[in-house]
Amino acid sequence: MDGIAGKVAIVTGASTLIGQGVVRAFAEAGACVVMADIADEPGMAAAAEMGDKVRYLHTDVTDDAAIDACISFAEETFGGLDFLVNLASTYLDNGVATSRADWLASLNVNLVSGMVFSDKAVAAMERRGGGAIVNFASIAGKRAQPGRMTYSAAKAAILQASKNAAMQFQPMGVRVNTVSPGWIWSNIMRDLTGGDLDKTNAVAAGFHIPRRVGLPSEVAAAVLFLCSDAASFITGTDIAVDGGYSAIGPEGFEDAVAKLAQ
Repeated sequence: MDGIAGKVAIVTGASTLIGQGVVRAFAEAGACVVMADIADEPGMAAAAEMGDKVRYLHTDVTDDAAIDACISFAEETFGGLDFLVNLASTYLDNGVATSRADWLASLNVNLVSGMVFSDKAVAAMERRGGGAIVNFASIAGKRAQPGRMTYSAAKAAILQASKNAAMQFQPMGVRVNTVSPGWIWSNIMRDLTGGDLDKTNAVAAGFHIPRRVGLPSEVAAAVLFLCSDAASFITGTDIAVDGGYSAIGPEGFEDAVAKLAQ
């Protein structure tokens, strides 16, 4: 995509399967990438596999000093910063029974840290003539889901906060958008199924029009588009990479009218 080659990106939560997919897409498009995460082993392994244009840096997004260090690392290592992808998240969530401490911990990772990282990154982007931020929201921020509370609240807030940021960062030449994935082949799905993609597809089929789970590369394609020159007039918006999850009503694929007539 035009406008990606030769640029520099930071991707938080980059050690995850989705994060690695985003990093790989940037690297294949000719960008340099800093993988920011606290999961060192998979992050370092992925960075080593992808070559010299990808570097891993242990980064706790809840630590302001670590965020500053990550931005400085990108500038010192690759010459600047053009893109930020806020993907880091936690599934710390006990529904309505979530304790105050867990509420605060969850929101700190899922919402606050991405906004703080964005604010700190904008100055570096402005020095390069502008840039783009992509924040990861979710279908969970748009639809009620069983057992969810803190994660859903944070993702819903990201949708609105990103619109506000798009307006406030415009003078610096920085666009801000979100992606809202549906069920994507991710760490949690891999771990729950023991790495069984077919099982995940079978369960996900009823919630997605393509009758399968999404792939990290498919989410990454949307992220790169939003960072590219092709999206130069797109800011303050959300792209649902959800296989039609948000388009399907409560009946799913069941023909409720036909059932009523039986």
